[in-house]
Amino acid sequence: MRIVRFSPPESAGIGTDPHFGVLNDSDQILVLRGDPIYSGIAPTETTLALSQVRLLAPVIPRSKVVCVGKNYADHAAEMNSEVPKEPVIFLKPNTSVIGPNDTIQWPRMADRVDFEGELAIIIGRICKDVPREKVSDVIYGYTIANDVTARNLQKSDGQWSRAKGFDTFCPLGPWIETDFIPGSQQLETILDGAVKQSEPISSMIFKISEIVEFITSVMTLLPGDVIITGTPAGIGPMESGSTVSVSIDGLGTLTNKVSSRAN
Repeated sequence: MRIVRFSPPESAGIGTDPHFGVLNDSDQILVLRGDPIYSGIAPTETTLALSQVRLLAPVIPRSKVVCVGKNYADHAAEMNSEVPKEPVIFLKPNTSVIGPNDTIQWPRMADRVDFEGELAIIIGRICKDVPREKVSDVIYGYTIANDVTARNLQKSDGQWSRAKGFDTFCPLGPWIETDFIPGSQQLETILDGAVKQSEPISSMIFKISEIVEFITSVMTLLPGDVIITGTPAGIGPMESGSTVSVSIDGLGTLTNKVSSRAN
């Protein structure tokens, strides 16, 4: 099932506040009542065409975005790092989240802004100390993320909070796929028509069950929390005005533009 979050047109007669819906194979959206992560699937009698709406980030991370670094061996190598012995985790603020077709804003203090295409996990319930054999019980679904990074600030700060925490630095979308089963699906990042990243998500060092088990041994996860699972090799800069798209087989494509450099 594909869960979308969207802004409806005024003509729909349901107001202009964001709504959730279920998207079918005919690009029709069945509008839902409330947030399905919290209230379950509660359909209304309203349907809209996908072409009528503006898609938003498919989840509202009320709490946090937890990120896994260096989770592909080839990316660790390109960053001149060793493969970690346990997951390396850090946080992005929920204010960094934007949706498909939103614009990544170039911060004034950044000299270089990079893309990092990633698989994202959406948490569906409060959980702590989840054993790996129970991890599927706490996952609501999956989507695509771009872990946008101000690379010069990551290097100068020696840690990652500022470099990865700017507003607009966590695009998510285009929807949540609740039936997605991670396997050997290909992740691909295209920048201005050129393929920059292409690798199966099965190349992750730490798999989904290990990641969730580890993170929940550290902190409590809440419904709507997002985990982004690391990026493969091929990261690089996005010039001002460029267009970046991250695709994962079975999850669609997340596309964003990059603004002009701030003065």
